[in-house]
Amino acid sequence: MHIRHDGRIALVTGAAQGIGQAIAAGLRDAGAGVHVADLDSAGVTAFAHENGFTPHVLDVSDRKAAAAVVAEISRQAGKLDILVNAAGGVRGQVGRPIEEVGEDDWRVIFAANVDGAFWLAQAAVGPMRQAGFGRIVNIASGAGLRPSLTGIQAYTAAKHALVGLTRQLSQDFGRYGITCNAVAPGFVRSNPTTERQWESYGAEGQKRLIESTHTRRPGRPEDIANPVIFLTSDQASWVTGQILSVDGGKS
Repeated sequence: MHIRHDGRIALVTGAAQGIGQAIAAGLRDAGAGVHVADLDSAGVTAFAHENGFTPHVLDVSDRKAAAAVVAEISRQAGKLDILVNAAGGVRGQVGRPIEEVGEDDWRVIFAANVDGAFWLAQAAVGPMRQAGFGRIVNIASGAGLRPSLTGIQAYTAAKHALVGLTRQLSQDFGRYGITCNAVAPGFVRSNPTTERQWESYGAEGQKRLIESTHTRRPGRPEDIANPVIFLTSDQASWVTGQILSVDGGKS
């Protein structure tokens, strides 16, 4: 199978680091014109300039800002074919007893992981429906299918919500030629947060984690990017509403 995205226009969020960057690079290498977005202005701008992407500084939880970015891309390129919601994460939090979790702690994780995906899909459906083609991929997590290694209750709940949103959007959008799927990564060493998590396990914890995967290694950003390249392709036109675990066999 020879997958190409020539002539397609893509938006990848969470592209200041790790998985988002690998997805953006993979789409570019397959021929797509790529726009990248992140809240980290310096990070996303530097990455874009180094790789020939168009950068957008975006807080995905801001509905008006999300709509404005999609509208800007649609004006510049005349369309938006592919949306990859890779923004999210734990927002600097660590696992704590439930009694210690405040309202802001809970809501900020939902805003980053669920609200942003919803606002961007809401904005993107118009140009995609008009074109009769669209691919939406949400980067979920193994924490969206089972309890999280992080121990962060809001993160687990938010990723479960993202899985549900993915399936609902698949039903809502499928008749318009728009598919919606999710990739659920296992443990991927992709950014400073996951490196801190890796170090926190210590030698014994790292050994247990590695031995819990069939492939006996943690994931790399490219391991997540590769299935996204397929799910956003023409060849995946009858694949929708699916949650693909990419975790080295842990699940």
